[in-house]
Amino acid sequence: MKSTAGRLCVMTVLIAGCGDLGTEAGIRFVAAGHRVIGWRRTPDLLTAAGLEAVAADLTTELPTIPADVSIVVVSIAADRRSPEAYRTAYVDGVRNVLDALERDRVTPKRILLVSSTAVYGDRTGLVDESTPALPASFSGQILLEAEMLLLDRLRGTSTEGVVLRLGGIYGPGRTRLIDMVKEGRAVVPEEPRRTNRIHRDDAAAAIVHLASAAAAPQPLYLGVDDESADLGDVLRFLSREMDCGELPVGPVPVARGGDKRCVNDRLRGTGFRFAFPTYKEGYRSVLAGEGVRHP
Repeated sequence: MKSTAGRLCVMTVLIAGCGDLGTEAGIRFVAAGHRVIGWRRTPDLLTAAGLEAVAADLTTELPTIPADVSIVVVSIAADRRSPEAYRTAYVDGVRNVLDALERDRVTPKRILLVSSTAVYGDRTGLVDESTPALPASFSGQILLEAEMLLLDRLRGTSTEGVVLRLGGIYGPGRTRLIDMVKEGRAVVPEEPRRTNRIHRDDAAAAIVHLASAAAAPQPLYLGVDDESADLGDVLRFLSREMDCGELPVGPVPVARGGDKRCVNDRLRGTGFRFAFPTYKEGYRSVLAGEGVRHP
């Protein structure tokens, strides 16, 4: 968002849910000159990142929201994988944030909710923002419910609602595939299996871009990199980069998510540019030890 003189308008940003991704987004907002308030159950972890840390549990009554908050980012992570935990975190969390804004009579310019491509279920083929969401798992179903709650509550108001559906996040501290290859547990699937991913830093940058820089955003964006890659290709690439030798090929359990190819044309159309456009640049950065995982 720019001033009429072309200079950046300093805004107050509230990040509801400052885990690794929310904290990285907050650091980027601060670097852009904005005031950032971070809500987290353990707020002392945010002080070093330059955020104004406030203790908050999104599942309970929330702190007072400053009147000048113009951007809200809701970045939630369930504490365990169960329907009850997901519903409490995502649906109740979104509802509580919206109720707190209403309670304090704060009308932000924009609210961005971080969601997941899991809402598309076990689809195959091309997936973009026009593809109907047909979640097969409880996690996708509950995420979709949280999305609809946000957009329905904002309909007819002056606040813009934006949902960012992220693919599989990898990056500092998110090294599952790297660890599998290192430890000799990686098996290349017998049948091709397409995957969709995004580096943590690009996910955080996309949050900042859509929440504060993109003009007149659409209500929905896919957050994936430029290459929907075959899992076998990714594993073989990592093995070559780490000099781990030839990987075995064999049957592997069917993973959630199907064999879909998510595309990022709408996100790129806003002017967003990736630091890590494919898994190759991204994983090379991780293997080089670049970046940090926020507690």
